[in-house]
Amino acid sequence: MPELPEMETLRRDLDREVGGKRIKTIDAPGRSAFSRMPKKQVLERLDGVKISSADRRGLLLTLKLDSGELLVIDVRESGGMRKTTPKEETAKGTQVVISFTQGGQLRLIDPEGNMNVWVATPEELLEQEPVLTELGLDPVVEPISWTTFGHLLLSRAQTVKQFLTDPTAVVGIGPVYSDEIIWQSGLRHDRETNQLTSQEMRRLYRAVVETLHDGAKHRGTTLADGNYHDLAGKPGGYQDMLQVYERAGEACRRCRGTIAKVRYSKSHVFMCPDCQV
Repeated sequence: MPELPEMETLRRDLDREVGGKRIKTIDAPGRSAFSRMPKKQVLERLDGVKISSADRRGLLLTLKLDSGELLVIDVRESGGMRKTTPKEETAKGTQVVISFTQGGQLRLIDPEGNMNVWVATPEELLEQEPVLTELGLDPVVEPISWTTFGHLLLSRAQTVKQFLTDPTAVVGIGPVYSDEIIWQSGLRHDRETNQLTSQEMRRLYRAVVETLHDGAKHRGTTLADGNYHDLAGKPGGYQDMLQVYERAGEACRRCRGTIAKVRYSKSHVFMCPDCQV
């Protein structure tokens, strides 16, 4: 599933490419994207409205409409989107095609049918997704201080891995960036956050901020499954900078030890047993 840097890349692309455009027509060849709201209602509420800007609430993308409502897009595990011309061939799994009065289209695509698309007021969205009121720090859109981060670590009896992947602590971190952040900090994934030294907390803080900003700067990570692409259909660039994720058996670039894939909870982590302590 796309994580924070990928979703922030798509948000920036949407803000630049469709912000200020008015919807001319909407076609919805797919049906699976409308489990949250009937297709007819979505199409009626989008008819003729203007998109003013793109925002992100955690990993949800929201397009602000001049009607006062939001077009909410939850790409989930397999969804994506493309800004295209009307003449371009329609990709398999296209769920929604939004055409603009100034030309061009925004196509929402999900061959596996997991994506959700609906329209809501800001108040309705908070009622529908109460988790949004509990979201934690979002280092990509708002600066976080070392002291705020340190207090948060001390207040939780969680492992470092659990902390990083808990959206009420830090928004939008999953298996890829959590493993990279933990490696960058030189810590083990199973260390308790409230047992870290001040120096270790500072290293983790720096790793969170730098890794997420670098991930967004390089426009996200496209893994071997090829699921994630930006709005132009191009892959991200951060996969070339991964230090541990999916590098089991390869040499650690910091200490020349061997990267291991270790079982943890119901999943696994990629780490270097020699230099993560």
